[in-house]
Amino acid sequence: MVTSPIENQNLTLVEQSQRHQQKSAKNFSLRNYPTVLPKTPLFGTDGIRGRAGELLSADLALQVGFWAGKVLQEEASAPGPVVMGQDSRNSGDMLAMALAAGLTSAGLEVWNLGLCTTPGVAYLTAATEAIGGVMISASHNPPEDNGIKFFSSIGAKLSAVLQKKIEEGLRGFAGNPFATNTWGKHYSRPELIADYIKSLHSPLKSVTDLRGMRIVLDLAWGACVQIAEPVFAELGAEVICLHNQPDGDRINVNCGSTHLDILSAAVQEHSADIGFAFDGDADRVLAVDGQGRVVDGDYILYFWGQTLRQAGKLPGDLIVATVMANLGFERAWQQLGGNFMRTKVGDQYVQAQMLETGAMLGGEQSGHILCHHYSFTGDGLLTALHIASLVRQSGVPLTKLVDQSFQTYPQLLHNVRVEDRERRLHWEECDALKNAIAQGQSAMGDQGRILVRASGTEPVIRVMVEAATTELVQEWTSQLVTVVEQNLVVA
Repeated sequence: MVTSPIENQNLTLVEQSQRHQQKSAKNFSLRNYPTVLPKTPLFGTDGIRGRAGELLSADLALQVGFWAGKVLQEEASAPGPVVMGQDSRNSGDMLAMALAAGLTSAGLEVWNLGLCTTPGVAYLTAATEAIGGVMISASHNPPEDNGIKFFSSIGAKLSAVLQKKIEEGLRGFAGNPFATNTWGKHYSRPELIADYIKSLHSPLKSVTDLRGMRIVLDLAWGACVQIAEPVFAELGAEVICLHNQPDGDRINVNCGSTHLDILSAAVQEHSADIGFAFDGDADRVLAVDGQGRVVDGDYILYFWGQTLRQAGKLPGDLIVATVMANLGFERAWQQLGGNFMRTKVGDQYVQAQMLETGAMLGGEQSGHILCHHYSFTGDGLLTALHIASLVRQSGVPLTKLVDQSFQTYPQLLHNVRVEDRERRLHWEECDALKNAIAQGQSAMGDQGRILVRASGTEPVIRVMVEAATTELVQEWTSQLVTVVEQNLVVA
């Protein structure tokens, strides 16, 4: 029976409250949440990622926060908070509040750092009594996307097993999961970021002096805009910053680690020694030398690997990279007597292989670099500081180091946008594409290789061709892209 406003006037405030609670409990169910989960797994290679307001809704973030809180508590050896940070995206506040509501509904305390880099969240999770961490960011993706990624108590990305448990909670529960009498609290803790900054300097400050170096930083309107310049300036560098305000409308737009043209031009214009470009959450970095040439993750691994090897800090002389690593890099490292191992694309796979083999250095061509001497997660600022340091200590300009390193094979990567999630993630069921890949690989033989894969972070199919000649690369990239467009892109 519906109670009229007039009838409500005759009820006491307590009775009105009781009726409201009864009605809410009756109507509230995970079944009638507006969130519709995709049939395919929610967690990709870098957490949950998608269009904000669509897949990444407040409803989903609330539920993810609750179930993640439950899983983290089950794994924890002692009670503790969850550290949370976000990049500059406009949707970040919405997701942060919803996640915090879910986590506190699970009885957890939330320490909200506000604007912070992904590696900052990871470091502070490991350095405090936290039982886990969560970062709200879509990394290098455009402003309209966002993402949620969790960290374990040691600052490593949450394992696939635990991510699966969170998703099982989301998919398997009907009813009111938030019915509880135990609530956590939410605290704003931006002052903790100062501890992260100190950790960046600690391994370098006594041995590195960047005075006399002119360095250009492209901060991508993202998470590191408040800390990157002082981090380099404190070591004595002259710093020139680009895109150095938090801007949720422009994060990663024609700037940062995926768009290096502006940085390249700025390095040459200012006669700088080196330039560094970060992505939106600053867990990756790419460099530019004094001539404006791109120095990608392969070169960074090669240079850092040499330095660690000479210091006796590279077990087995092993570097772990992915299938995207250039063949020229692999062969050059092996010619030095080093060992080289490849994994699937994704820093989580690099991390897993490093832990299994005891390797201390690994990473991706895209700029995710992992050095276990200093961190369990990729850290763009940490990597940039170490590369600047080794350039300074070598006494040789980065331009000359590049010239003396290795010759890359021609390589072309083309992204084809495939909005249909089912088609994208099951592209290997497309016979036309499988046949085209086989034909291309057969035609090139040992003079080239083809890699086609669904991105774990964007709604695209990535087509990569590497070969001994530019002509072969262009020919087979064009043919494969056409097949993808004709068979997987829905008109």
